[in-house]
Amino acid sequence: MTGGQALARQLVAEGVSDLFGIPGVQLDWATDALLDVEKDLRYVTPRHEQATSYMADGYARTSGKEGVCMVVPGPGLLNAMAGLSTAYACNSPVLCITGQIPSHQIGQGLGMLHEVPGQSQLLNSVTKWNRLARTPQEIPSLVHQAFEQLRSGRPQPVALEIPPDVLQARADVQLLGAAAASPAAIEDKKGIEKAAELLRKARFPVIYAGGGVLAARAADALRQLAETLQAPVVMSDNARGALSSRHPLALPHLGGRCVFPHADVVLVIGSRFVDGIGRPTHASDKTQFIYLNVEARDMTTPRASGLAIEGDARLGCLALLERVEGLKAPSRSTEVSQVKAWCDEQIAFIQPQLSYVQALRDAIPEDGILVNELTQIGYASTFSYPVYSPRTFITPGYQGTLGYGFATGLGVALGNPDKAVVSINGDGGFGWNLQELATAAKYRANLVTVVFADGAFGNVKRIQSNVFKREIGTNLHNPDFLKLADAFGLNGVRVDSPDGLGSAVKSALKAGGPTLIEVQVQAMPGPWHLIHTFSKAPRVAPRTRWAKSEGRP
Repeated sequence: MTGGQALARQLVAEGVSDLFGIPGVQLDWATDALLDVEKDLRYVTPRHEQATSYMADGYARTSGKEGVCMVVPGPGLLNAMAGLSTAYACNSPVLCITGQIPSHQIGQGLGMLHEVPGQSQLLNSVTKWNRLARTPQEIPSLVHQAFEQLRSGRPQPVALEIPPDVLQARADVQLLGAAAASPAAIEDKKGIEKAAELLRKARFPVIYAGGGVLAARAADALRQLAETLQAPVVMSDNARGALSSRHPLALPHLGGRCVFPHADVVLVIGSRFVDGIGRPTHASDKTQFIYLNVEARDMTTPRASGLAIEGDARLGCLALLERVEGLKAPSRSTEVSQVKAWCDEQIAFIQPQLSYVQALRDAIPEDGILVNELTQIGYASTFSYPVYSPRTFITPGYQGTLGYGFATGLGVALGNPDKAVVSINGDGGFGWNLQELATAAKYRANLVTVVFADGAFGNVKRIQSNVFKREIGTNLHNPDFLKLADAFGLNGVRVDSPDGLGSAVKSALKAGGPTLIEVQVQAMPGPWHLIHTFSKAPRVAPRTRWAKSEGRP
């Protein structure tokens, strides 16, 4: 068989059922081979390479399966790297298959079509593993290794480069069965024992959950551990849903401002635990820190020193749970409810964003998925949108990739056809991938796309005005979004209020298929004092029972 056929058939052997890609001359022998497996593998073709990786990321983070994208080398790969960088930041298991120039010309600098010097080195910055195939015979093994990597350790993107001559060449090729995950483990038994002892003796333990909790599928183990310790759980944006917002111990990141200063032990699970300017999320000489992370580098400076346990978040939680089982910790639901009330007080001032967030939550089913974006309502959603289950609130993580949301939402929708999926965007960020309305129409994606339109890069405009007292490059020239939707054969709706948005989202979800909703809005106040720990909240944190017992004001 050809190298292209070996690639297509091994992808099917690994359980891949959807491939997001755009054809091109270096991939001809790979895309032709997809016709041989089209009953098992759907080839989804968006309109820009950036969308292939974003769609694969959204698909991977919500469907329970790996996401796979395929692009031509050079400019095709460079276009896809924005999505790969987002997947890298968000612990997303994505395989990027990219073409190359002819294998005998790599590194010669002859100016071949799509040649980029050092393409393999470029991939190193957004993948945890990448390889270059030199023969058709090794393609199944390399694909198999790629899936072993995706299913083991920290889930992050991997890449496979295949030159066109390797895809075209014929050879006797042996396919392999599906890759299995390498067994996860917690080898630091002494560290677990020490951590359990600290937690058993703690007066007021607090857990900080990062995105690694969801990546390790550790939500249930986290809940059991928190309930046994009666420890409030502060969730990062990427961890929201690890505990339901209704859980009596669950707190958004904002709630950490109230509980961290009073904690004598803080258990940090699956998080880098640094704020937006690279400082520890919390540091105190009076606090003992326990770090549980699959990456050793995420447990060192600039974080406060503490007990570092390298390993899987789920297994670590279960090991700690086993050692604290039977602990009779006092209920802290009253104190945590105080903190939740304080958070609600702060959030109430963020209008009109809060009203729009509430309208979205009311319209989206509890198991529906909201794909957040870097827009005014999106910023507020990180701390005010209730999340009830894992993998139902999607963000770009620390990458903050403006424009990622719509294309990522398409991947979410195609990977979860039976769920309600809503993508919220600003009119600035939506411009990055608005051509993918064609993809939404082509595949009839069950996606409601909301565009909040104020005619500007609103956040940048406000910062420029506040800091420099003048503005540049922030005003937008938008299309008529309803006419744009109609041009692609989509239903389009225009509203100008939270009530109008809620009604439109409900109607769109009921109808099914793709809908574009434009929400006309004005400039909004910034919520940054509620997002960054280095910005002060407008109201002081509440007094609590543990604070009073310590004599704190």
